[in-house]
Amino acid sequence: MTSTHHTIDYVELGAHDLAASQRFYEQAFGWRFTAYGPSHAGIQSSDGEGEVGGIDATASPRAGGPLVLLYSDDLDASAASIIEAGGTIVREAYSFPGGRRLHFADPGGNELGVWSST
Repeated sequence: MTSTHHTIDYVELGAHDLAASQRFYEQAFGWRFTAYGPSHAGIQSSDGEGEVGGIDATASPRAGGPLVLLYSDDLDASAASIIEAGGTIVREAYSFPGGRRLHFADPGGNELGVWSST
């Protein structure tokens, strides 16, 4: 599965109980998961080629829905573009098992994330 620069790449669901959420999605839709420790599971693509999303037990379910993540070839340049375009970085870049990511708010208040494998 190939990620494309500045396109929607991943959707992350918050969950109070990771195991219960996994059971629900497995039973309801046949989803399969990649375990990343006690608080996170990746949602495998239905074709088995990569992941399309995740469940994060450290994040509460969002009233506005799941967190949408864009992919970036250059996370630092994307952060600069977000700020230059009038957005706000709401969570500075941090490392996670798949690379690095940050969260931003657009001028309308929508929170999204951007991640990079490097």
